[in-house]
Amino acid sequence: MSPGVLLDAAREALLLALVVSLPIVAAAALVGLIVAAFQAATQIQDPTIGYLPRLLAVVAALVVMGPWIGRQIGTFAEQMFTMAAAK
Repeated sequence: MSPGVLLDAAREALLLALVVSLPIVAAAALVGLIVAAFQAATQIQDPTIGYLPRLLAVVAALVVMGPWIGRQIGTFAEQMFTMAAAK
């Protein structure tokens, strides 16, 4: 394979990693923001309170988005194997 093709594949892989991880990170950030607002409103200063809701949000996001993430990664892998077999 030429260096240009490999560079394009690497760029696509990095973009795919960003796209599939964004919903999970966004769910954790949103729940963290909500928990922080709740802690500020109730003046609870315990730093460990925010971990369980974020963990549950990440697990729920993975359950919901898991099939889509798997399809995206599988499609990318299939394209890479097809490209490698053709060259």
